[in-house]
Amino acid sequence: MLKATQPVDLPFPAVPLLECPEMNHRLSPRQYATLAAVVFTASFGDALLSRGMTQIGPVDLHHLLLLFHALSNLNVVLGIVLLIGFFASYMSALSWADLTFVMPATAFGNVVIALLSRFFLHEHLSLSRWIGILLITSAVGFVANRPARTDLKAHSATVPELPATRSGVGV
Repeated sequence: MLKATQPVDLPFPAVPLLECPEMNHRLSPRQYATLAAVVFTASFGDALLSRGMTQIGPVDLHHLLLLFHALSNLNVVLGIVLLIGFFASYMSALSWADLTFVMPATAFGNVVIALLSRFFLHEHLSLSRWIGILLITSAVGFVANRPARTDLKAHSATVPELPATRSGVGV
């Protein structure tokens, strides 16, 4: 049986377990759409690229010219286009949020990849892979325990403004 003790002075402010003010991210609908674009363009792009490269066959360092032949495969081309879209939306997300926010926020892509692999690519996923995907996806919340730059007012208050300097170019 636990017994009540005297309060202890902690060197840091005590935060109740379920109340975490640092996790109060406010996103606009456009920012949610950007994160969704990161997840779905990466997942579908990877799946199409995988399907196309499976159709092309093995490529090794001695036959790199086959990669140019792969550009004639529609799945490869569509996969590359989607991955370019992923890269653009990913860069956009990183412009308004920290990497430690964007990566966990887009971790649902692991589930999308698993579902695409199973039902679109007809791959067999073992029980241990499903458990691993579940663990990764459920654990990413622990990574995002710091404030992100999603609220520019809160972020500007914590980051000091740098003084303007002259570059010396053209002087």
